[in-house]
Amino acid sequence: MEPIGFHSVVILLGVAVVLVALFRYLRLPQLLAYLCAGIIVGPYGMGWIPDLEGTRTIAEFGLVFLMFTIGLEFSLPKLIAMKTMVFGLGGAQVLISSLIFGFVAWLFGVSPEGAIVIGGILAMSSTAIVMKLLSERFEQNSRHGRYAISVLLFQDIIVVPFLIVIPALGGDATQSVWVALGWALLKSVVVLVGIFFVGRWLLRPFFHEVASAKLREFFMLAVLLLTLAAAWITELAGLSLALGAFLAGMMMGETEYRHQVEGDILPFRDILLGLFFVTIGMMLNLGVVRELWPWVLLCVTAIIIFKALLILGIGRLFKMETGVALRTGLVLSQVGEFAFALFLPATQFNLFSEEVAQLVLASVILSMMAAPLIIRFNGTIAKRLVPGYAHVRESNLDVIRAEAVGANKHVIICGYGRSGQNLAWMLEQEGIPSLALDLDPVRVRDARDAGKPVAYGDVTRRDVLEAAGLHRATALVISFHDTSEALKILETTRLVRPDMPVIVRTKDDADLERLKAAGATEVVPESLEGSLMMGSHLLLLLGVPVSRIVRHVRDVRTDRYRMLRGFFHGEDVDEGQDPHAYQERLHSISLPAGAYAVGRLIADLHLEESGVGVSAVRRGGIRGPEPSPETKLTAGDVLVLYGAPDALEQAEKILMEG
Repeated sequence: MEPIGFHSVVILLGVAVVLVALFRYLRLPQLLAYLCAGIIVGPYGMGWIPDLEGTRTIAEFGLVFLMFTIGLEFSLPKLIAMKTMVFGLGGAQVLISSLIFGFVAWLFGVSPEGAIVIGGILAMSSTAIVMKLLSERFEQNSRHGRYAISVLLFQDIIVVPFLIVIPALGGDATQSVWVALGWALLKSVVVLVGIFFVGRWLLRPFFHEVASAKLREFFMLAVLLLTLAAAWITELAGLSLALGAFLAGMMMGETEYRHQVEGDILPFRDILLGLFFVTIGMMLNLGVVRELWPWVLLCVTAIIIFKALLILGIGRLFKMETGVALRTGLVLSQVGEFAFALFLPATQFNLFSEEVAQLVLASVILSMMAAPLIIRFNGTIAKRLVPGYAHVRESNLDVIRAEAVGANKHVIICGYGRSGQNLAWMLEQEGIPSLALDLDPVRVRDARDAGKPVAYGDVTRRDVLEAAGLHRATALVISFHDTSEALKILETTRLVRPDMPVIVRTKDDADLERLKAAGATEVVPESLEGSLMMGSHLLLLLGVPVSRIVRHVRDVRTDRYRMLRGFFHGEDVDEGQDPHAYQERLHSISLPAGAYAVGRLIADLHLEESGVGVSAVRRGGIRGPEPSPETKLTAGDVLVLYGAPDALEQAEKILMEG
């Protein structure tokens, strides 16, 4: 196997970085950037990287980690809770799509084995693209969003049987296909049972010992060993590498180390998946595609229209509204990344010709490139094609208007989760009218049955807020901690009612200033309020007078939580949080004798111009909080600074060098 040259790696990474930055700027999924990078640098593009066997090995590693992640996220309780939509809608979509696409491929001369795989490839949709775009449009909790996620969940599961089938289809040509499939199924059951029992009895104690060493790299090595060993075992059994990785992920998902594995494996997974998609892009032969471009366009159009109409038809059988069913179909009309998971082993077993492979690959990539545009305008398309759908959406607004018709000087509660329900109860005790809006239909139905003033509606839409009586309301509360949605609600509210008080709940202090700048009257960070309550109870138990406790709490709130904001992060991020979740933090700096700041006043250093505040100064073991700007610094002082990481770095430079 010819090794990949160093210059090839540099070229590949350079093109990938530029395209990922460009696609991020255009708000397009980075998956498409990797595919385009592979097309550009590959042997059929600019030819900067030849078609080497080493790149295929990288792709296999990427596929292994993709399936490991899917296994890690596999949740049987979630499947049971959504069983009707997952197995009903999702099962029908995959079955019918696979049969129809496979039958068409067979009619055009593809072998039965290849037709089966093509049917499975084209039945898949893109979880990565759909989830990203639905989240950006705040549609993941809408009706069509939930239906789409149910179908994607089934597709994530069904890819595993396809991975079992492909090696059997590509086996001995003299052997019956059904015999090969039966033999593959038997081997799969044996391997599955063996790995299951080994994992159940040995995995948990093994990782308990690994975790007790408290060495992050040791834990990571153990996870890699488990993943690759399981993949190797299934390959030895004549099955696919990806199947073993999926089983390994599923076993790890049942242990208490699941979240730690997710955090540790994420960087490796994303990099290898990026290289996996780059390798897939390199396989696209632009010369063959140029010759077949009419067929490629015909295939892409047929795939998108057929999948959208199929889900529309199945959705109507499941008593979905026509507009909602069509929007679900449009969201799922593309082909997804799991198509590549099936395409790669299928090409290794030569299940279809080079011409057919290029036609399928080009159709998959183009459908994925069309997906952002289709998903972005799925609502507009549905309203144009289904005349009654706009009236259905208007009828939902009528329900909200009817609920708000008698309300005046009421409080609009955005989100009727636990916090929203508690707020509504407190308002009810004081005789203050309220109207809650939520996107969970079961929660809304149960609350309305109980006589609560709740309506179904997307609070990020201006027409929904206006129907809820935004012009007449006395206050608005955002009771969920989603900053992007909160900013959209604030923008709408400030356009209509710039004077109305708006209280926003947030998880921490990371976006406090951003929300305040967007127009929030008050921002309530859960983590800081929790600290206040714990501290209040502790001081009360220690005998501190209630009046002093109340004063402490009042001072902190009056000062917009500045006394509590930021904390010492340490080496590890607490509770699996993103390292960038808290932009501002505390940092201690000790002043040596030769430091620039020694002998100068805090005010003379102008640290606030860098966005840094001095929270405290410790001198001779005595800590002075909130030091005066006129405090003169001496050698040995320890300054506790508060600010963003880059600002703290600049402040340290000022303190040391001036």
